[in-house]
Amino acid sequence: MQRRKFLKGAALAGAGSIGVAASFPMPAVAQSQPEIRWRMASSFPKSLDTIYGAGEVVANRVNAATGGKFQIRVFAGGEIVPGLQVLDAVQAGTVECGHTANYYYVGKDPTFAFDTAIPFGLNARQQNAWMHHGGGRALMNEFFKDYNCHAIPAGNTGAQMGGWFRKEIKTTDDLNGLKFRIGGFAGQVLTKLGVVPQQIAGGDIYPALEKGTIDAAEWVGPYDDEKLGFNKVAKYYYYPGWWEGGPQLSVMVNIEQWNKLPKEYQAILEAACADANVWMVAKYDAQNPAALRKLIAGGTQLRAFPRPVMEACFNAAVELYDDTSAKNPKFKKVFDNWVKFRDEQVSWFRVSENTFDNFMIAASQKKRAAPAKKG
Repeated sequence: MQRRKFLKGAALAGAGSIGVAASFPMPAVAQSQPEIRWRMASSFPKSLDTIYGAGEVVANRVNAATGGKFQIRVFAGGEIVPGLQVLDAVQAGTVECGHTANYYYVGKDPTFAFDTAIPFGLNARQQNAWMHHGGGRALMNEFFKDYNCHAIPAGNTGAQMGGWFRKEIKTTDDLNGLKFRIGGFAGQVLTKLGVVPQQIAGGDIYPALEKGTIDAAEWVGPYDDEKLGFNKVAKYYYYPGWWEGGPQLSVMVNIEQWNKLPKEYQAILEAACADANVWMVAKYDAQNPAALRKLIAGGTQLRAFPRPVMEACFNAAVELYDDTSAKNPKFKKVFDNWVKFRDEQVSWFRVSENTFDNFMIAASQKKRAAPAKKG
């Protein structure tokens, strides 16, 4: 009897991370729980199987772990609300939850950006570290209460690309007057350098770039960018996306709906989001190399942002953070915690991670360049 109880408990615990509950009878904990049906509004189109797909990962894990008692149906951007209005829909209770990038909502308050990414910030691992062990989740959910929401990390793209440009960027002068589709707080940084930022949902970027409504656009990276066809309307592909070193996606839950969930369902939803967080960055890491090779083979011109441009952007970001902290107490409260954590992470990664990565880059290049030995 004790052994059977243990096995049932173990099956449920693993369901949130690897979905094993789908092969078992309904978990015992779910048998006495209510049936719940939620809708999740995504900010992303279905064609992007990774950034949109993370929402489906969450829904499928929750369904499997509860034996179908708790079901979440995912809707792509535009099916219920436009992609940039997911937060509003969750806040108002139009939907129970949403999957989005919270830096889309910096127009309401720049503090939203910390939940996704801010310029010259954290990479994916560092973002997870800050969220789970640096006080990030507590700080952000304290902030989100004002918007009737509870947030759960549920995806990360890893470091993004700098975007697609019709002309080369050689100096900061080339940024002046540039109409650039860019999300989050980075637009305010680039405004200081003369850029005219445009906030456009993912599914609407291509026609804007094709028609010349915008001069440049950034999205995620090679895997998604190739799917969206940006290489067909812009020649130059820049890196790195210094504004998105490790941008996080979140499941935003209407706080009243969150509080009504049984504790077991809350735990299952948290576990499902954690699985999606790992799943997304792993899939992008796996798919981006081949996609980049394909783009380059098709004529894409890969370019690094010149160092003077990067330095000018960094200085503009520091100035913006100082200005915003002086005006916005909510931003300052999060920023003071965040910047201390970032600086410590950079110091640590410099010791081992970056040394290893830089060696491997050099060693791999040397190996590729070496002539093959004749047998």
